[in-house]
Amino acid sequence: MPLIQDVLKTMNTQLERIVLCLERLTEEQVWYRCKPNMNSIGNLCLHLAGNEYQQIVSAIGNKPNIRERSAEFTANGNYTKERLIALLRDVRSESARVLAGLHPSELDKEATVYYSAEDWNRMKARNADERNPFFTKAIATLLVQVAEHYGYHAGQIVLLTKLLQTTEESVTGYTH
Repeated sequence: MPLIQDVLKTMNTQLERIVLCLERLTEEQVWYRCKPNMNSIGNLCLHLAGNEYQQIVSAIGNKPNIRERSAEFTANGNYTKERLIALLRDVRSESARVLAGLHPSELDKEATVYYSAEDWNRMKARNADERNPFFTKAIATLLVQVAEHYGYHAGQIVLLTKLLQTTEESVTGYTH
């Protein structure tokens, strides 16, 4: 299916950029926060893995929601670069298996994304009308949003890496 292939191709490109960034940085740089209210590259990696698992593996693949969203942002050096890379790749493998099992007719089917009560209440401030700790969307819409979210945070990781690394080498393969 073209949509699924495009989503996976795009997310795999972004994943390899993230891996390259992690490999270029020290453990300290991976967990460095430019400002106290900003996320480190390590936090962003945990967040990407958590979001992808929740939305694709759990919601579309009907696996239990094991995400601890708030812990993604409070972690501070408790994952090595190698462990972050393994986590991102493991989740991607699970996502690819789920998506390989989808039939084109299922793209219009709705999937439900569940949140813990704690995470939902924290996020509810942005969506005050929402009372239930879940939302439902068409699988095709969910895939586009997951890919967009992944690309957004991958771009942040690339930018932070450019600021933190001592070399002028390109992270993306482009000059910009």
